[in-house]
Amino acid sequence: MPIRMTLPPTFGERLRTADRPLIGMWVVSGSPIAAEIAAGSGLDLLLIDGEHSANTLESIQLQLQVVAAFPVCPLVRVPFGDAVVIKQVLDLGAQNLIVPMVSSAEQAAALVQAVRYPPQGVRGVGSALARSSRWNRIDDYLAQANDSVSLTVQIESAEAVEQADEILAVDGVDAVFVGPADLSASLGLLGQQGHPTVVSAVERVLDAAAAAGKPAGVNAFDPVMAAHYLDRGASFVLVGADVSLLARASEQLAERFIDGRSDATRSDGY
Repeated sequence: MPIRMTLPPTFGERLRTADRPLIGMWVVSGSPIAAEIAAGSGLDLLLIDGEHSANTLESIQLQLQVVAAFPVCPLVRVPFGDAVVIKQVLDLGAQNLIVPMVSSAEQAAALVQAVRYPPQGVRGVGSALARSSRWNRIDDYLAQANDSVSLTVQIESAEAVEQADEILAVDGVDAVFVGPADLSASLGLLGQQGHPTVVSAVERVLDAAAAAGKPAGVNAFDPVMAAHYLDRGASFVLVGADVSLLARASEQLAERFIDGRSDATRSDGY
């Protein structure tokens, strides 16, 4: 007799029931070990990246399997808003998708179609072959599938900020996520994520989301900026990444045990 399974709450459900902002980090290394370590950290969210990483469908699925043992909520960012790619990632068992570079309500509406089965959408039906249904061990998966997926769209351009109200009004968009890095570039301020013009644009989206009654999150590795956006009403913030944490921590080791000791030696006159 096969084990019958149920799916965990979606990101959208967790946002709706949370009594505080949710905090998470990225896993972009493609390493299931890094994903497992991060999943056990106590953070709320873990974002597995398929846009700016070497992740493949196979490595994404492996990381989803590894983190399933933990109470963390996993999200997967697809490389772009293509219906075929979205279908594949959903079939891997990803319930919570983030799609980058969404600049209009029309794009957002097409993405809603991509994550839903007919007649509400255009997602191809292959669940019996896939981890999404746990190979048909989830009773009535097809009937509940549309409700078992959450869609978050990224607002990352000046155009998208201007269209934020319309994007947020699209039925089926569970949340928006602001990417200040690409947004700063779009505003002619490449690399200046803390520039007042960029911060103002992010706040414009947060205000629009509050007015629409939908959650909005921000990517903010700078603790000061993260705290600012939380104070301004962000429902979730991504505050770090596995590769960044490793890079900065290893640099600190070098600074302490190589540069620091060299300076101490020179000051002693040896």
